[in-house]
Amino acid sequence: MLTVSGVVKRFGGLTAVDGMSLALAEGGVTGLIGPNGAGKTTLFNCIAGSLKPDAGGIEFLGARIDGQRPDAIFRRGLGRTFQIPRPFPAMTVMENVMTAPCGQSGESFLSNWLSPGKVAQEESRNRENARKWIDFVGLAHLAEQPARVLSGGQRKLLELARIMAAEPKLVLLDEPGAGVNPTLMEVILGKIEDLNRQGVTFLLIEHNMEVIARLCGHVVVMAEGRLLAEGRPTDIVRDPRVIEAYLGMAA
Repeated sequence: MLTVSGVVKRFGGLTAVDGMSLALAEGGVTGLIGPNGAGKTTLFNCIAGSLKPDAGGIEFLGARIDGQRPDAIFRRGLGRTFQIPRPFPAMTVMENVMTAPCGQSGESFLSNWLSPGKVAQEESRNRENARKWIDFVGLAHLAEQPARVLSGGQRKLLELARIMAAEPKLVLLDEPGAGVNPTLMEVILGKIEDLNRQGVTFLLIEHNMEVIARLCGHVVVMAEGRLLAEGRPTDIVRDPRVIEAYLGMAA
């Protein structure tokens, strides 16, 4: 589904990602772990189009996407969330989720004048779709509230609903459990599991190894911008290289 081949990303004299490769099969949940500064988020940014790799290639569903704009990659069915969610604070939860679907007729100034009926019908369908995902993540009681009133965990749920409203095939999750209280953490993890059972594929960055063990069938470990190890969570936590580089203990 996703193939990263020898990706390199430099920032001046710093090589943040150094020949990184990985392959994701459709339908799974893969964890991407490593110490701070390993290059995980930079790799995410290269995959999602926020950064252009200096070398290497990225394929998604059989097509090259490296170097494409983020919106073009998003339209192909690859979505991402951020460690710190970025909702539109003055817009309601409903309005935030309604922004997600691509190619809405109402985005065109002329369509609003020439085809108002079509725009209204699309917006009605979009609202119903948004309501479905808001209900799914448990934010129905806040649907008409501005996003600024949400807690950190609720913002992560909003971001998940917004991504899902665009019907992605692959979602990149950047630390979905970071800064979330245990109750909301359980809700978020449960929703990821539900979506995966529905066929959504995930690649997630996470430092909490309990989350990795619960969600992921396969784990990829980065260190110093390179692939260090990969395998099942039970094997990864016993790998001496991972223990030394990631867990900070002598191998």
